[in-house]
Amino acid sequence: MFASGSWVQFDLGPSAMVPLLLGTFAVCFGLVSMVVKERLFLSDTLVAMLFGVAAGPAGFGAVDASKLVDVPTFTLELTRLIIGIQVMAAGITLPKKYLLRELKSLLMLLGPVMTWMWLTSAVVIMLVFRLGFIESLIIASCIAPTDPVLANSIVRGKFAEARVPQHVRNIISAESGANDGLGYPYLYLALYLLKFSTGEALTRWFAVVVLWQIALSIVLGALIGWAARILLQYARRKEWIDHDSFFSFAISLTLLTLGIVAFVGSDDILACFVAGNSFTWDDWFREETVESHFQDVLDTLFNFTFFIYLGNIIPWSTLAGGSGLLTTGRLVTSTVLILLFRRLPATLAVARMTPALETFREAIFAGWFGPIGVGAVFYAMVAQKELEDHVFDGMRVKEYLLPIVYSLVIGSVIVHGITIPLYHIVSAVPSASVAVTRFLSRTPSESSSNFRFPFGPRTISISAPHPRIAAISSGARRRGSALGVVSSSCPVSTESTLLEPGFSDNASSGSDSRGPENLPNYGSIAGRNI
Repeated sequence: MFASGSWVQFDLGPSAMVPLLLGTFAVCFGLVSMVVKERLFLSDTLVAMLFGVAAGPAGFGAVDASKLVDVPTFTLELTRLIIGIQVMAAGITLPKKYLLRELKSLLMLLGPVMTWMWLTSAVVIMLVFRLGFIESLIIASCIAPTDPVLANSIVRGKFAEARVPQHVRNIISAESGANDGLGYPYLYLALYLLKFSTGEALTRWFAVVVLWQIALSIVLGALIGWAARILLQYARRKEWIDHDSFFSFAISLTLLTLGIVAFVGSDDILACFVAGNSFTWDDWFREETVESHFQDVLDTLFNFTFFIYLGNIIPWSTLAGGSGLLTTGRLVTSTVLILLFRRLPATLAVARMTPALETFREAIFAGWFGPIGVGAVFYAMVAQKELEDHVFDGMRVKEYLLPIVYSLVIGSVIVHGITIPLYHIVSAVPSASVAVTRFLSRTPSESSSNFRFPFGPRTISISAPHPRIAAISSGARRRGSALGVVSSSCPVSTESTLLEPGFSDNASSGSDSRGPENLPNYGSIAGRNI
C-alpha cells in the first residue's frame, strides 16, 4: 500500500476492485430495487449481468475475471454451490408432502417435456451449425434443465404474488429444482454414445448414471433430509440450538449434502433437492422459518455475484464473430428458435395430463417461463471437462459448446427478464383502445351508458345492455386470473364491470388451496375458460 517516495499509493488491483464493484452494485441496486423489480418488473439477474458486462473486458475493463481465476474450475464449483443452495431452497419452500401429491405433474414435466426440450434443442443446433446429431445432443443436454435461480425470480415478487396462482408457482419451483439434477442422464448418454459402442454405452449409462448417480442420490438425499429433520426437532425440544443457528440450518444442510454425495460420486444437485423436500416433509421447518429472510438475503448475494461474474467472463469477441459457422447470425437464430420451440409446445401438449396446470393459460405461462441460466453454465463446464478426453479430439463440439450455451443463457436472461414489462405494456393498449372506440361511437340515445377510467382500479363501467356483455355475464362468474380477467357480478340490465387484463380484485392467497376463492383468474366468456 505504501510506496517509497510517496505517502499513499492507490490500489487498483483485484483485491480492491472486486469488492468495490460488487459492493457498488449491491448498494446502488439495493437503493432502487423496489423500483426496478416491483414497478419496472425487471429481474435483478438481468441488471446484474449487464453490470458485469459493463465492468468487464467488453466494457470499462475494470476487472477481468479470467486473469484472476481458472475460469472452468472456478465456474464449475461456483455454479455447483449456487445451484445446490437454490434447489435446497426450492425443496424446503414446497408445501407438505408436495412431491407425493403432485407426482403425476412432475413426472410429465420431467419425462416427456424435458426429453422434448433435449431433442428439439439438439435438432435446432444440428441444423443451424451443421454438427453431428450426437454432438448436438451434448450441447442440448446443458440447456435441457430449467434454471432454479431464474425460476426463483419468476415465482417471487409483487407480480407473481398478485397474478400467478400459488399452485403454478409451486410446480415451476419443483420442476426447476428436480430437473437441474436430472441433466446428467442426458449429458452422459450423449458422451457415452460418442465414446463407446452402442451396447457398452447403454450398459455404462444405466449402471453408472441411472443407478449410481440418480437412484443413489435420491436415496441419500431422502435419508439426509429425514435425519436432519429428526435431529433438529430433537435439538429444538431440548433447547440445544440457538435462534441464529436454527435459521441458518438449511444452508448448513446444503453444504453437508453437497459434500457427502459428491464424496461418493453421485448426483449432489438432485440430492440437495430431495433432501430439502424430505427435511420439510411435515411442513414443520417451513412454518417455523416463514418469517425468516436469512436464506433470501444469502441467495440474493450469491445470485448478484454469479451474474456479475458471468457478464464478465462471457467471450463477447467469439459471440460477435467466431470462426466457421459460429457466427453471430447463427447464434441469434438458434437462440430464437430454441426459446420458441424448446419448451412451450411440449408443455401445451401434456397440459391435460398435468393436474398442476389447470387451465390453458397456466400451461402457456409454465411453458414459456422455462429459463436457461446457472444450470446450463454448470453442465457446460461438466461437459467441457469430459471433452478433454483425447477420444473427442478433432470434434467441433469442443469449439462450439461454450459459445452456444453462453448465447442461450444471454438470450434467456434478456427475454424472460423483459417478458413481464412487455406484458404490462401490451395489456394496457387494448383496454385504452376499446374505451376510446366505444366513446367515439356513442349516439345521443346511448347517453345512459357510463364510461369512465378511474385512476384506482382500471375498470370500464357500462350500464347499457349489450349482446357482448350478456355473453360475458352469462359465464363470467368463474375464478379470477393471474394473467387477465373478465368478470360480472350483476345482471346484464344493471351496471357491469370489465376489469382490464392483468388486474384482478382477488390476488392469490399464497397457499396451495384450490378452493373457489383461490382458483386462478383466467376469465371466461359464455361460461368457457379463456
